[in-house]
This record gives sequence, structure tokens and C-alpha cells, in this order.
Amino acid sequence: MAVFSLPNKYGIGCFSKEAYDFVDYLSEAGQKYWQILPLGPTGYGDSPYQSFSTFAGNPYFIDLEEFIEEGWLTEAECLEAYEEFYESNDIYNALPEDIKQGYVDYEAHYYARYSLLRRAYKRSDTQARDEYVEFVNKEKYWLDDYALYMAIKDDYRGKSYREWDAKLKERDPKALKEAANRLVAEVGFYKFLQYYFIKQWTKLKKYANYKGIEIIGDIPIYVAADSADTWANPELFIFDKDLKPKGVAGCPPDYFSATGQLWGNPLYSWDYHQSTGYEWWIKRIAKCLELYDVIRIDHFRAFDEYYYIPYGDPTAEFGHWEPGPGIDLFKAINKALNKPKIIAEDLGLLTPSVIRLVKKTGYPGMKVLEFAFDSDEDNDYLPHNYDKNSVVYTGTHDNDTVKGWYSTLKRKDQKYVKEYLGIKSATRLNRDLIKLAESSVSDTCVVTMQDVYGLGKEARINTPSTLGDNWKWRLLPKYMEGSLRKESAEFLSSMVRIYGR
Repeated sequence: MAVFSLPNKYGIGCFSKEAYDFVDYLSEAGQKYWQILPLGPTGYGDSPYQSFSTFAGNPYFIDLEEFIEEGWLTEAECLEAYEEFYESNDIYNALPEDIKQGYVDYEAHYYARYSLLRRAYKRSDTQARDEYVEFVNKEKYWLDDYALYMAIKDDYRGKSYREWDAKLKERDPKALKEAANRLVAEVGFYKFLQYYFIKQWTKLKKYANYKGIEIIGDIPIYVAADSADTWANPELFIFDKDLKPKGVAGCPPDYFSATGQLWGNPLYSWDYHQSTGYEWWIKRIAKCLELYDVIRIDHFRAFDEYYYIPYGDPTAEFGHWEPGPGIDLFKAINKALNKPKIIAEDLGLLTPSVIRLVKKTGYPGMKVLEFAFDSDEDNDYLPHNYDKNSVVYTGTHDNDTVKGWYSTLKRKDQKYVKEYLGIKSATRLNRDLIKLAESSVSDTCVVTMQDVYGLGKEARINTPSTLGDNWKWRLLPKYMEGSLRKESAEFLSSMVRIYGR
């Protein structure tokens, strides 16, 4: 369940009372984990996998109610900010209320929410508080660069740092100092946002842990091309002398796309990382361990071999494979951080060397039931082929919901699904597939809230290699209330009891 998908009256899920209520729901349902999507500040395409910083948090998730309680905002101001944005949007106003509540309008938050956050910052006394000063000093190793990067970016009206003045782009010390002095209020604003993001998330995580729920966090393997990470640390990446990537990340043609996936992220200079003892990666994982109890690392196979697409190619069809850091990286991480809990996202076509790497790390891999039913009894994603050291999913953020997925299967594959499950009708396939996942030998089972409620294509989170309609789905408040809440919690709780989870 993504944080942005939680109900909230201001149009996007956040660290509000609804998040605490969701934790209560998980507890009622006998659950032990809440898996979320990356929490970083989103950029182009609103994707949590394309963030302005691998260390920072998304300001959209800050609960405005705290600022109302502090007296820095009023509820009327918060409601009016959104109403003002929407009043000229005839298409939005014509939508039924359920539809309005069922998706995130990122443009509204870019304008309305940021205007409210700036207002709260100007009225606050946060910078005089000891806790704030302590936070800024503790997080200095990434916060100073991130806040300055965002302040300059705003000054350039959102342009990529590659379009900034050469001295700023290349981090000339004199130019950076001048910019920091000139934009001191804006730099302070971004530090203020990160303070409240961490403050509120830490409180929510502590509550979840108190209720017996651990957080599974998700981190992208790569960082965004336009990010504080690439601007502040270009030596970490394969760039030319003009700070342009020589190659970019993606994956070859596969199940999701006939022309492959062109992500566009810069690739790591693994030789440089090795020369530092993987210092940046250790800092990154250490930061994640402050935020999460378990870490799922996306696209794990790239640590064995990564797909190198020449910069400027329009598709991912003509890339090639290059060797990654392999087990050396994880030896360094384990030594520095006492063997953190990590899930390896090892989906896709795996070579023997990738399988060996996952086995060497000892990390559990992933099994996705929606990949299992292609009339092939040797399919690794069928539960009778699992081993215990794995995490089984009905689907992930990149998959359709179970209901949507089943409707697109070939007839023979639909027949195989029903034969495997021993059912005659697919009316409650979402629950049948959850039962199958829960009954498997996998140590951990994760299901999506969309599948708990049997929602269709309208509830899909992301369609890979597309832009415009992703990362928007929200759970309607009615699903967290009354009989719907009670029945679904009892179902999940019964699965835990029956299958000993």
C-alpha cells in the first residue's frame, strides 16, 4: 500500500490520522508487515523511482494538520488553496466524488500544497528549536547539497542542473557560496520540509512497530538523472566531461515491453565505488535502515550485470550488458551495517550468475503469482516450485490488479489458473490467489490492498514504459470503514491463522 494511496481530505495520502488508522487495520488483520513504495521527492512523471534525492523525503507526505495545530495554517486556508486551484477546472468539477477521491492530482499538489507549506514555513519558529538544529547538523552530509540544489532549481524555474550557469552546474565554490547567501530563505524552506518529513515519518513508524508492524521500504537501484545526487557527486556515475551520461539504465525487451524499458537513469561508475569501499552505498543503506525495518532493493540483477543503453537512443533495444559489483558490494554493506534485512527484487529473465549472486547474499528473492500461469508447469513462479527463502506476491506496483490481469489472459491460461486453484469460477479470484500465496512455503507473503478488495484495472498503480496515468490510485475512504473494513480484516486474519503466518 503506497503512502500516497491512503485516504486524506487534501487529495493525497500522507502521515496523517488515516495512516495511523491503516496501521490499526493491519494490526486487526493479523499482519506483520506494511510494504510501501519509495518515499523520495518525485520529479518528472511523478514516479517514486525518479527522485530528486535518494536521501530526502517527499514533502507531499507531510501532514498539514500539525501546522494547523501549531497555528501556522488554518483548515480554511488549506481547503481554500485546493478549491482555488480546482475552481477553474471544469473537467475535474464534473467528476463524481468517488472518482475525485480515487486518484492523486499531482499538479494540484505542486501548486496548492507547496503554497501552503511555504506559508507555514514563513510563520513558523522551527529554526529556533534545538531539535531542528540537531537534525540539520546530523543530516548535513546530504541535506546541505539537497536544499541548495532545490533552491537553485526553483530559481531556474525547475530546469535541470545541466541547464544552469556553468559555474553552478560544475559546483564552483565561489558560485555556490553566492547562491547559498542569495537563496538563504529558500534553502531554509527545503531543510524545514525535510525536518517535518522525518519527524512525522519517524513517529508513524514507531507507532507501527509498537503495533507489531514492520515497514518494508523500497529503494530504486538507480538515482534520477536530474537529482541532488548526480549534481553533488558526479564522480559516482559514468559521465563525460560535460556531465552528460555516456550510457543510461533500462532493461531489454521483456514481458512488460516489446522495445524494452528506457529508464534514462545514469549508470554507476563501479570502479570508483569500489575504490571508496562503497562508502556512498553504505551511507545510502544506513539511511534506509533509519526509515525502514526491511529494505527491498529494486532491479537487483543489475548488481550482477547491468544493461547499458547508449545515451540518446530512443528505445532500449540496442543496449548491452556490463558487469556489476557482484558480491563485493554486499560484503562491504554487511560488514559496515551488521547484515541488514534485504529483499532482492530478482524478477525477470535471470542468468545463472544472477541466481548465484542472490544465493550468495542469502537475501530472499521475489515470487509473483501473476507471472506463474502461462501453461508451463516448470514456471518458477508456480508455488510448488518455491523455496522457503522467498517473498511471494499476488502482484507488484508494476502489475495489473488480479482482476485486471485475469481479464487479459488467453483462454487456455485462464483455464490453467482455475485448474491449478481447483475452482470453477473466477468470481473471487483475488481471494483465491491470496489464499494460494498464503499457503505457499515462502517465508513471507505480501498482497496488495487492491487485490484484498478485488479492484479492477482502474486501481492499477503503474504501467511500465508509460507516462501520464501512473502513481495516482488512492483507496476510497469507504474501504477503511464499517463492514468492508471488518470483513477484509477478518479474511486476512483467517489466512494468517489457517496457514500459520
